[in-house]
Amino acid sequence: MLRIVSKRDIEKEVQKVIQAGEIRSHPKEEAVVRKIIEQVSRHGDKALKIFTQRYDGAKLVPKAWKVTPKEIQLATQRVHLSHPHFVQALRRARANIVAYHEKQKTEQWFDTLPGGGVLGLRTVPVESAGLYVPGGRAVYPSSVLMNAIPAKIAGVPKVVMVSPPNTDGTLNSHVLVAAVEAGVDEIYKIGGAQAIAALAFGTETIPHVDVIVGPGNIYVTLAKKLLFGTVGIDKLAGPSNVVIIADPDADPKLIAADLLAQAEHDPNSQAILVSTSAKIAYAARDNLVTQLKKLSRRKLIEKALKNNSVIIVVDNIAQAVEISNRIAPEHLQIMASQPERILPQIKNAGAVFLGPYSPAVIGDYVAGPNHVLPTGSAARFSSPLGVWDFVKRQSVIGYSREALEKVRADALIIADVEGLDAHANSVKIRFE
Repeated sequence: MLRIVSKRDIEKEVQKVIQAGEIRSHPKEEAVVRKIIEQVSRHGDKALKIFTQRYDGAKLVPKAWKVTPKEIQLATQRVHLSHPHFVQALRRARANIVAYHEKQKTEQWFDTLPGGGVLGLRTVPVESAGLYVPGGRAVYPSSVLMNAIPAKIAGVPKVVMVSPPNTDGTLNSHVLVAAVEAGVDEIYKIGGAQAIAALAFGTETIPHVDVIVGPGNIYVTLAKKLLFGTVGIDKLAGPSNVVIIADPDADPKLIAADLLAQAEHDPNSQAILVSTSAKIAYAARDNLVTQLKKLSRRKLIEKALKNNSVIIVVDNIAQAVEISNRIAPEHLQIMASQPERILPQIKNAGAVFLGPYSPAVIGDYVAGPNHVLPTGSAARFSSPLGVWDFVKRQSVIGYSREALEKVRADALIIADVEGLDAHANSVKIRFE
């Protein structure tokens, strides 16, 4: 069960938390992924067919990989029967996600130079994007929205989704409906490292894309890492985590619920409470034990709590903030009486949730900000998935003769220092 550490052990525990969240070297798995990439690169669909049967247990011929309009129609019917309000909920979530991400669009700009000429910056969408939607322990229609919507807002002409098939060769109906609602152009029933390789190189059936986004298991993550440069990627996904900063006014029942929600993702998930109150810390743990008994994924949650999670009691909020900034969590919840006063001190976090009525779960589904967030302390230098992941920036330089004349001498001096005669000549020759 979740342990409460003493003051003398805080530094050791913080280091353990940081190390547990890191995306470490996995030589054995990386060797497997390298072979998969090499086979897909050389043999295309033939290799994909073999790997799909081997790893997903689905015997599919290449022409069956692409989801058809008939499959979409059947999926829609199933969803309406099993969850009649799902589509309406999805559309309301979509509206919030669209509204938030619309504000991320960057306008191009151009400045006129003295003497003529122009300098500027253009933003141009990539021509195609691949979205990876994981299967496995849970169903993720919310991830479809979070991955696809920023791409469509960025103006990407072709958005392709891949997801591992069930053994009967189908995809989850809710995921398919979400893909339609998000505006995905093509959907393919392939998963794993082989799907990433297929999107990176293209095969006879699977189109090549320019950028691949979306989290997956360690094999998917390693494939993205190894193929970066052949294709663009968003980020490398490690174990999901949450840090909750709590003061004496926090509600231990809510803290427990939010820790459990995070631990529910995966046995490697991290649920971390940093509290200025020992009373709150112990009460949160007691509530956690009570609530856990009622949850269907209890065994998985217990593993996450036992192996990767901790409660840390500190002297003050400043110390709590310092620990949180070092961990650089994917999700940070500030459950304090005046959370907005703490916010300016937060330097490293993927997403910040303020107050008792802003659980991380609401960010997973309907609030609007993206739930594809930096993990493994990558919030020190990385950002949530957004429109910016699907655009390229182009600098524009358009000098007149007069404008070039004004900077000619400086350019020649720098070229001389660098010993690049041809660079200097490229400027001089325009005035001969």
